[in-house]
Amino acid sequence: MNPTTNQRINAPRLWSTLMAMAEIGATPKGGVKRLTLTEVDKAGRQRFTDWCEAIGLTVRVDAIGNMFARREGRDPARKPVLLGSHLDSQPTGGKFDGALGVIAGLEVLRTLNDLGITTEAPIELVNWTDEEGSRFGHSLMGSGVWAGVYPQDKVYALTDTDGVTVGDALDAIGYKGEHPAKPFPADSYFELHIEQGPFLEREGRQIGIVTGAQAQVWYDAVIIGQDAHAGTTPPSTRKDALVAAARLIARVDEMMRARGDDGRGTVGRLQVFPNSCNVVPGEVRCSIEFRHPDGAEIDAIAKSFPAEAKALVEEGGCQLELKELFVIPAQPFDADCVDLVRQAAARLGYPAREIISGAGHDAVYVARLIPTAMIFTPCKDGLSHNEAESILPEEAEAGCQVLFEAVVARANR
Repeated sequence: MNPTTNQRINAPRLWSTLMAMAEIGATPKGGVKRLTLTEVDKAGRQRFTDWCEAIGLTVRVDAIGNMFARREGRDPARKPVLLGSHLDSQPTGGKFDGALGVIAGLEVLRTLNDLGITTEAPIELVNWTDEEGSRFGHSLMGSGVWAGVYPQDKVYALTDTDGVTVGDALDAIGYKGEHPAKPFPADSYFELHIEQGPFLEREGRQIGIVTGAQAQVWYDAVIIGQDAHAGTTPPSTRKDALVAAARLIARVDEMMRARGDDGRGTVGRLQVFPNSCNVVPGEVRCSIEFRHPDGAEIDAIAKSFPAEAKALVEEGGCQLELKELFVIPAQPFDADCVDLVRQAAARLGYPAREIISGAGHDAVYVARLIPTAMIFTPCKDGLSHNEAESILPEEAEAGCQVLFEAVVARANR
């Protein structure tokens, strides 16, 4: 038996810490609402800091609010191995999305302390700012700025629905750190996350060996019609922006389904103006996104969809303003880091399968700069971004144990 199989994380401690974090922003339906850069997020960050400092980690914060908790290694000249995820949530989020990766990372470091192990390389635990994008409409914000994907000044200027900017929100909670939000020399990055899909549970697998993430294209759409009286405006003169939007949404769904189980197409946010029951809607704003494991599919959509959407909306006498927010190419993860996850799952005897991430994660942007791998655990019915999101304690334990094995192996190589 490999000796690393005797180095076990403390599963009850992992679970109790997950539940303690879930108290911050807890919702009546059992989920969490921990929107980024709010007072609730600040409380979660403070609890995270307290836990890190209690085990001797040094915590620093960069200019976009990313948090790095460092455990020194035997060789201070070695580049650190990073691990982590995010603590922010959706407005009706679950306990485990993001938080599992951060808290499991903390358990890895607590276990190293318990066992008296000093790794050769330092290890740094990361809490990335605003992975979800639910408040400011821009997901992967912290990792995107750190990786140089998004200019910091432009991100600072983003606003929420109340007109609060990211920069002001960082100042308000005291997390506009003094360290530059820029990449620093790092050896690798590992992220544990719930699958947020049904395949591991469906197949009875405990571990997902994530080989990469699928390609994406995101849009903001504004459909402009004409406000009019609902009772006096006949069909021949209507320019109903909501009807045009409905046709566009149906087309997004058709495009998704035409690509089978690999296709993804979603309109997740919809705003109707003036939003009155007796007024024909004159304007609709919505989000549109497509995802697919094959980057060529997303490239094809990005080329054809804008003109097709414009024609569809104009059929109803309306106009379309379509802004492409970003295109994320398919991102393969590092073969050596992925293999460490594969080896750990096999050594521990966990049923596993290789999988491509359907969701965007901070690991996607980090992988552009340093070797990266992800680990998935099952979640009940594949449900996430929902207060009913659920995993079992033994699933959290398995994912954390694989994370421990992979990170320690990398830090000691």
